[in-house]
Amino acid sequence: MLNLAISIIPILLLIWMMTKKNALPSYIALPVTALIIGILQLIYFGTNGRLLTANIISGALSAITPISIIAGAILLNRTLSVSGCEDVIKQWLEGISKNQVGQLMIIGWAFAFMIEGASGFGTPAAIAAPILVGLGFNPLRVAMLALVMNSVPVSFGAVGTPTWFGLGNLGLSDAELLHVGSLSAIMHTAAAIVIPVIALTFIVSWQQIRRNIIFIQLSIWSCTLPYVWLAQWNYEFPALIGGAIGLTLSILFARYNIGLEKKETTVTENTVKPLAFKQIFRAMAPTLLLIVILIVTRIKQLGLKGMLNDATPMWNFHLGFADLHISQALIIHINQILGTDTAWAYKTLYVPALIPFFLVVFVSIPFLKMNRHQVTTVFIDTASRIKTPFIALVGALIMVKFMMIGGDHSPIMTTGNAFAALLGKNWQYCAAYLGALGAFFSGSATVSNLTFGAIQQSIAHTVGLPETIILALQSVGGAMGNMVCINNIIAVSAILGIANKEGYIIKRTVIPMALYGVIVAIVSIFL
Repeated sequence: MLNLAISIIPILLLIWMMTKKNALPSYIALPVTALIIGILQLIYFGTNGRLLTANIISGALSAITPISIIAGAILLNRTLSVSGCEDVIKQWLEGISKNQVGQLMIIGWAFAFMIEGASGFGTPAAIAAPILVGLGFNPLRVAMLALVMNSVPVSFGAVGTPTWFGLGNLGLSDAELLHVGSLSAIMHTAAAIVIPVIALTFIVSWQQIRRNIIFIQLSIWSCTLPYVWLAQWNYEFPALIGGAIGLTLSILFARYNIGLEKKETTVTENTVKPLAFKQIFRAMAPTLLLIVILIVTRIKQLGLKGMLNDATPMWNFHLGFADLHISQALIIHINQILGTDTAWAYKTLYVPALIPFFLVVFVSIPFLKMNRHQVTTVFIDTASRIKTPFIALVGALIMVKFMMIGGDHSPIMTTGNAFAALLGKNWQYCAAYLGALGAFFSGSATVSNLTFGAIQQSIAHTVGLPETIILALQSVGGAMGNMVCINNIIAVSAILGIANKEGYIIKRTVIPMALYGVIVAIVSIFL
């Protein structure tokens, strides 16, 4: 019992620090929690100081993977904004439909779905929400809609990072990881039948929803059918390609008024001047190039995926504290850190940072004829935005490493065994909410999976529940937790100029989040 208390108190403290009235930001709360767990490992669990230090090094280095993706995504988004491409895309989207529901589904649902698949990390709300406000919708209501809409694609956001990186340290085979992704996609798709509809109620009336329900469902299924199909054989592309297909079809349905009410009072009364195709193509070219590069580098049959993952040794060095190996595909692998079994690796060419984000940015700068001042602005803005996420991720990953020291007697296993003993096979009904809790206090579905994936795995093994089902529920939970995530709420509120409404937003977005958990729990029974 004392072991359980010592194991769980730091997590409870972390939740309290990030949810109390004057909450601490994640970049303070997570490192503080990591420090507390490290002290407990040293003093109470008797962990070797060298092993602790090795895990600090490994945890800090592990943050390079997500932060490099975040940096690349922000860099591309700032490039589109500073170059004027974002304004052109906005004007083009505005001209597609004057129907309120049509605008909300195209921009708030399908467009955000695709952006989540490409970049994740809060960018869908940051891009889609201002466009909707520009169309005349209420900022507070738009914030709630954006938070709720940005849930279904999140398990496969940023080219599948929450799945392949967030659950990648659990010792699963590629086939098992693929099965987890497939199951989570099915659960998300079931919830998507009603969740976007609930999101729409923040802005439009039930009468408007009923009059446009055919279009709404067409738009939903346009994204989720390809999404769930792709997830059967790939865990990187479902949200990206599903969103791209859904966006294309939703635009066509809206343009030809399929499923939309014929006469709708619109927010924008003035006629938007049609844009030339050349203008639209130029503005969309970086995003299209990004999608093309992702596709050709992720489909195994094309050969590039194998080249980018070539682990054939090229250089070997001894660093004094560890061994460094660099492969022909520039995979950096550091093992035997401080003489322990602790290791770290980074796939330089395969992690979606240098390729495609940075590559697309460097190609886009001359293509978009950006001047030196614009380029400087893009890089300065990006650098300023990644400082605090990097600190938070370092804290989170070191904390996770510390929680896993000790094997079967580690804090994370002790906690998992306690949950298993308490709920037994009924854990299946609550698993998604633990994932949501992780996203709530960490601000990331990826960090939620990193933090609670091992606990979920331990519970599944202990009580005899299917491991892949429980991990899929964890993944879905991390995604649905985006609706109530404090970091996301603060971010979208700041972007839209909303002050002191965080509590108001959480009280309303927690309802669809709770419903989401019920739906996926029921679906998991049949799976």
